[in-house]
Order: sequence, then structure tokens, then C-alpha cells
Amino acid sequence: ATRQKKNDDDSNLITRKHQVLMADPTPPPVTEEEAAAIAAADEATKDKETSSSPRFKKTPSHEWKYTNHENDGKTKYGLSRDMLGYGIVPVQPHWPRSAKVALNFVINYEEGGEMCTLHGDSRSECLLSDIGPGLKSLEGQRSLNAESIYDYGARSGFWRLYRLFKSRNLPVTVFAVGMALERNIEAVGAMKEAGNWEIASHGYRWWDYQDVDEDEEREHIKRTIEIHQNLLGKRPYGFYQGKPSINTRKLVVEDGGFLYDSDAYNDDLPYWTMEYSPGRPHLVIPYTLTENDMLFTQPHGFASPD
Repeated sequence: ATRQKKNDDDSNLITRKHQVLMADPTPPPVTEEEAAAIAAADEATKDKETSSSPRFKKTPSHEWKYTNHENDGKTKYGLSRDMLGYGIVPVQPHWPRSAKVALNFVINYEEGGEMCTLHGDSRSECLLSDIGPGLKSLEGQRSLNAESIYDYGARSGFWRLYRLFKSRNLPVTVFAVGMALERNIEAVGAMKEAGNWEIASHGYRWWDYQDVDEDEEREHIKRTIEIHQNLLGKRPYGFYQGKPSINTRKLVVEDGGFLYDSDAYNDDLPYWTMEYSPGRPHLVIPYTLTENDMLFTQPHGFASPD
């Protein structure tokens, strides 16, 4: 009964944030009771054992000369690593209208924000193209094939998806790269006119931020927020860098205006984290690459109709 009550409480927290995302984009205040409950649940998972998990005796570290590490045997470590999640009894999210599954349709709008010497970059783009892994990044040169393939997304691909979703009146989340938005005001107008579309942030550039300096990434986030405000009349409340750095989530939480980020692939359900925000839970809505153009990076990614 205690476990079921906890699951119901967690479900209510997730449902409340889901309702906010659908109806009211203003970040809601989190009550002290909610913050305490989330913190307690987060702490409890650190050493949690389920009834089906066998107890084990950890071998003293001095017996291992080459394989000992301070994180051995830990369920949670390195801030974002969590091997347990919801555990053996997942929460019941109680989706609207008693739905059994919630699908989040996402359009990634990156065209015009990719690597290109015309954008001041040192090399051309090589990721996510019909050419697949064979597309090479050219140092100090333009790649006309890469540019043309990305141009297709802005000139034609976006509009095909726009008409498809509009004809069915389906809500969509657009993960939009800031620089790309600035290059296609007509597409921005269509996103606004759609009415039930969420335009979230996909960062300022379609870069790999792995080695980008923290201050530069912070400026990119601030600039893309400003672009949203100028072009769309409001800031973004969702964030997905796509190729994040170790600092990305910290910077998102630091900004204070984002309701969630999706730079995670580690669960089927949304979850709360207290990373970088003691006393202020942050929502993570995991993303998936299963139905995503990242398959273009694989030799046979879209070779099968399945």
C-alpha cells in the first residue's frame, strides 16, 4: 500500500507538469511538499534494493589491483547516471482521457544551422544526410552535397510535414535550432499559425557541443532564447541540444525558465531529477532515436521497410 501511494504521488506530479505543458507554458511553482517528496524519492533510489534483487557481498577493494574504482557497485553516480529509474514497479502516468500510450511527435528543424564555412565554421557538415556515413566533413571547404541536402529540409521537407500534421490537426513539438529559425521566417510564421504546436529549443547551432567551452555554450543558449522571443513572441520552455556537453543540463537548469529538457534516452516515461537544482526538481522527457533521421548515420539504417 505504501509503494502504491508513492507511485500515485509520483504520477500526480508528472501529470501536473504534463497538463502545464499542454495548457499553460508558464513554469508553475513547486510546493515545498512536492520538492521534499521528489528529493526523498531521489535519495531513496541511491541504495534501493527490490525484493527480487539478490543481496551480494562486495569484494574488498584491496583484492583488486587493476579493476577497482570508486563508483563500483553504485546505482547512482556521476550526477546523471541512474541504473534503477522507476524500478520493478513503474509509475502509472494517468495520461489524459485514460490513454494507454502518449506519443510525442517531433520535427527537428536544423536546416541552416548546421556546420558550414558560410556560417563561419572551419569545416562542412557530415551528419544526417541521404548519403549516410559516406559523407565526409571537408576542412576549410564547402560541401555542396551536404548544403543541398540540408536545404531540402527547409525548402520542401518541412512543408510536407507541416501539411501532413495540419491536415490531421495533430499537435507537434518542433525542436528548432535558433540560427535555422532566423533563416526561414515563413516557416516560423507557419509554426506560430499552427496554434497547437510547441516550438522548443534545439540550441543555437546544430553542433556537437561535447568540447564547446561552457561560457560559449551558455551564450548560445541565451542567444537562441532571444531569437525565440523576437520571432515567436515568447521564450522556449523545452530544450533538446541533441549533441550535448557535460555542462548542457546544468546550463538549462541555471537559466531557470525551461520546464524540461529531452537530452536523455534512458526511460520510456518522464522523470524528475534534482541535478544542479537542490530543492527545485527538473523534468526530463526522454527522447528516442528509433524513428529518427539518426538512422542515416548507419550503413543500413533505412535499408529495411521495418
